[in-house]
Amino acid sequence: MKKITLAENAGFCFGVQRAVEEAIKIQKQYSKKIYTLGPLIHNNDVVKFLEENNIYSVEFENVDMLKEGDVIVIRSHGVGSEVIESLKARNFIVVNATCPYVTNIQKKVNKYSSLGYKIVILGDKKHPEVAGINGWCNNEAIVTNNGEFNEELPNKVCAVSQTTEKEENWKNTINNLTPHVKELLSFNTICSATEVRQKSIDELSKVSDAVIVVGGKNSSNTTKLYEIAKSNCTNTIHIENVNELPKEFIENESFEKIGITAGASTPDWIIKEVIDKLEGNRKMENQLELMNEMDRKFRIGDEVEGEILSITNDVVVISLIGYKSDGVIPFKELTSAEKLEEVLSNIKVGDIIKAKVIKLKNEDNYVVLSRLEFEKDEALGYLEKVYENKEELTIKVTAAKEKGLVAYYNGVRIFIPSSQIDIKYVEDKESLVGTEMAVKLIDFSKENLSKIVASRKILLEEAKAKKEAITWDSLQVGDIVKAEIKRFTNFGAFAEVDGVDGLIHLSQISWSHIKSCEEVLKIGQIVDVKIINLDKETKKLSLSIKELTPEPWSVVDEKYSEGSAVLGKVVRINDFGAFVELEPGIDGLVHISKISHDHIKHPSEVLSIGQEVKCIILSIDKENRKIALSIKDAE
Repeated sequence: MKKITLAENAGFCFGVQRAVEEAIKIQKQYSKKIYTLGPLIHNNDVVKFLEENNIYSVEFENVDMLKEGDVIVIRSHGVGSEVIESLKARNFIVVNATCPYVTNIQKKVNKYSSLGYKIVILGDKKHPEVAGINGWCNNEAIVTNNGEFNEELPNKVCAVSQTTEKEENWKNTINNLTPHVKELLSFNTICSATEVRQKSIDELSKVSDAVIVVGGKNSSNTTKLYEIAKSNCTNTIHIENVNELPKEFIENESFEKIGITAGASTPDWIIKEVIDKLEGNRKMENQLELMNEMDRKFRIGDEVEGEILSITNDVVVISLIGYKSDGVIPFKELTSAEKLEEVLSNIKVGDIIKAKVIKLKNEDNYVVLSRLEFEKDEALGYLEKVYENKEELTIKVTAAKEKGLVAYYNGVRIFIPSSQIDIKYVEDKESLVGTEMAVKLIDFSKENLSKIVASRKILLEEAKAKKEAITWDSLQVGDIVKAEIKRFTNFGAFAEVDGVDGLIHLSQISWSHIKSCEEVLKIGQIVDVKIINLDKETKKLSLSIKELTPEPWSVVDEKYSEGSAVLGKVVRINDFGAFVELEPGIDGLVHISKISHDHIKHPSEVLSIGQEVKCIILSIDKENRKIALSIKDAE
C-alpha cells in the first residue's frame, strides 16, 4: 500500500486565501459581477471557479471598458500606489486584498525611498508582486533575480525580497551588497510560510520515491517548490490539477512513498482531488461544496490569528482566514480599561493580532474574540514558570480586602494574604492600593485561578536575612556602632544595628541607677553603642551605652576633693540619711546628723526627692566607693 505524505504548509497561503475569501464576500455583498485586477491567483482551476461565482479578471490597461461604480479587487500580489490612485480617480470601488506581508514590504519601500535609500528588490522583475512593490518607490528599484549585480551600487541601500524567494538567494544578495554599500538596511521579507513550505518539501523529497508538486505552471512559488523537490528526487512532476496526473505515475509499484506539496495559489480541494485519485477515491464534483466543507470550524477557547481590517468606535474587526465570517474584538476584551487608550494608539489596520474565541457568532454574524483571554493564557504560562523557578514577580495592587490585597498580572488575579504583606502586621492596607510590589508566588494552579497566591513577606525576609548575614560577618566585640532604638522592655531596650537586633540591658544604659529605659531613651533615637558580647550562632548581640563613658569612680579623685562645696540632687531618703547624686554613677551620703543644725527625727522633714542641695565633701573613699557629705556645714 502506498504511503502518501502531504508536506507542511502545502496549499493556500494566508494572503492568497484571504484574497479569495475577500473576493467571494464582496461579490455576495454587491450581488453583481465584480473584477480582480489581473488573475486573483496563479491557478487556472481557481480562476474558473471564481468566474463561476461572477468574479472576473481584468487587466489594468482594459479597465476603461468598465463603468463607474464597478468593484475592482486588488489581488494578494498588490499593485503600485499610482495604480490604486488611478482606479479611485475613475470612481471605481477599490477593495484592497493585498497580502498583509506584501503590504508591509510596500510600506518599508515607500518609507526608506523617501529617506534617500535606493531600493533593491530580490525577485522576478516580471512578477506582479515585485512590480507592485517597485510602484511604491517610483519604479526606480534595482531588481535582481539571484542576488547578483552588474550596475554600480549607491552608498545607501534598503534591500527587500519577494515573499516567495529562496533563502539562499537572499543570503547571496546580502553578501554581494555588504562590501559595496556604505549604509545597508536589509529586511528579510521572505514569507515565513514560504520558508516553512520550502524547507518541508526539501526534507520530504529526500525520503520519497516520488514527489507531486501541485499548482499553476506560471506560479513563481510553485516553480521553486518543484526545483527544490527535483534536486532531491528525480521522480518529481509538476501538475496543475488531478487531470494532469499520469496514469503510469499512479500505477508505478516502485513508488511506495509519495510526497505531495502545493503552491500558495493551490486550494485545498485541488490537493484533495490528487490525494483521492492516488488512493482510488471518488472525485467530488461540487468544488464550492468541498471548499465549504473544508472551512475551519472554531470552538470556544480556540486561539486565532488574523489581520486587523478596521477599528471602529467600540470593536476591532479581524480577518479570520479559512472561516466564513470575520471576527471582532470588543474594546473591553482588547485590554484593561486603564491601558485601552495606549493600546489603541499602538495598533493599526494591517497589523496581525492574536486572540481567543469567546463566542462563535454575535447578532452581526461575527466571531467574538478576546485579546484579554489570550494574554491571560500567556500570563498563566509565564506565572507557572515563575512559580516553578521560585522567581520574583512585580505586580500592581488594585484592591484591599479584609483578608489581604488583590493584584493582577496581565489579567490574572493574584491574592496576597494579610499575613504575607509584610514582616510586621500592616494596619492600613488601603495605602498600598495602586502601588507596585515585588512578590513570590507561594501557591499556583491553572485549573483553580483562585489559588494563585503571592507573598511579599518572603522577599522582605530574604532581604533582611541577607542584610543580617552581612552585618553579623562584620561585627566584632568592642566595636562602636550606631543603633536605632526600636522597643522597650522592663529589662532593657532593643536597638537595631544594620538590620540586626541587639539588647541594651537596663544596667548598660547609664552609670546612674535608672528604673526604666524611658527615663533616658526614646523610640527611633539614634545612639552610639559598644558591642560588649555577641553570639553569631544564636544571633544574640549585647550592647552598652554607658561603656562609652569612663566609669565615674575611676576618676572620682580627679574631680572631687575633701572640703570642697558641691551641688547635688537628692535621689534616695532613708532613716539614717539621704543620698545625693553628684553626677550619674556617683552618690554621696548625708548622714541625718549632717542635714540640719536643728534636731530632726527623719530626713524627710527637711528634704525631698529631686531637691537640689549644696554640700561640703567630708571624705572620699575611692576603694569602697563612698563619699561623706554635709549639708549643714555648707550653710
